[in-house]
Amino acid sequence: MSGRPVLWLLPGLLCDAYVWREQEVAFNASHEVHLADFRGFSSITEMARSVLEQSDVPFALAGHSMGGRVAMEMVRLAPQRVSRLMLLDTGYKPSAPGEEEKRMALVELARREGMAALAAVWLPPMVHPERMNDPTLMDPLVQMVCRADPDTFEGQQRALLDRPDAGPGLGDIRCPTWLVCGSDDGWSPLAQHREIQALIAGSEMTVIEGSGHMTTVERPQAVTAAMRRWLGV
Repeated sequence: MSGRPVLWLLPGLLCDAYVWREQEVAFNASHEVHLADFRGFSSITEMARSVLEQSDVPFALAGHSMGGRVAMEMVRLAPQRVSRLMLLDTGYKPSAPGEEEKRMALVELARREGMAALAAVWLPPMVHPERMNDPTLMDPLVQMVCRADPDTFEGQQRALLDRPDAGPGLGDIRCPTWLVCGSDDGWSPLAQHREIQALIAGSEMTVIEGSGHMTTVERPQAVTAAMRRWLGV
């Protein structure tokens, strides 16, 4: 162990360390930074346990999108292990009617036409509408999606379909909690984050202006600034 406080960063669906690259660099001097890898998993609870098994000291925990779901499950399983919590562009409710058909249609697209074809359909709604055709943003995200494979995608989609309802446990969260949401997140909208904030006593929120769902890469400096306030560094 380095003696620095530990910070875990949890990625979302089909995401890898790329989405946290700016924040990993920003906090590497002040924290022992770890990035989770959720390839090969098909359960939110299994993802949560896999991270808990890798760290035996209390840690700060930030989860984006699916990673936020995992973070909430980690707090449920081991509340004493999480010293502070950040939830970015995520949700807390169980799957909705009709969701399975939509998610599995994307899996079939990936299997039928490949990951690049999936990226062309799946990624644009994830970012701010004005940046859908911005190659500096989109090209690295497409490359990230193409580093995954259909099996990884299906496993994570099934994990999300079977996700726990985190709502009943939000009122039990006692660690300092901060919410982050893109102003134009069409996937995990701002109203949903307001609901989470109302359920977690004392929680704070930062709205990232000019961003869609992929806040950590769309507006990395704004996200890093919010994280500095959350971590107190």
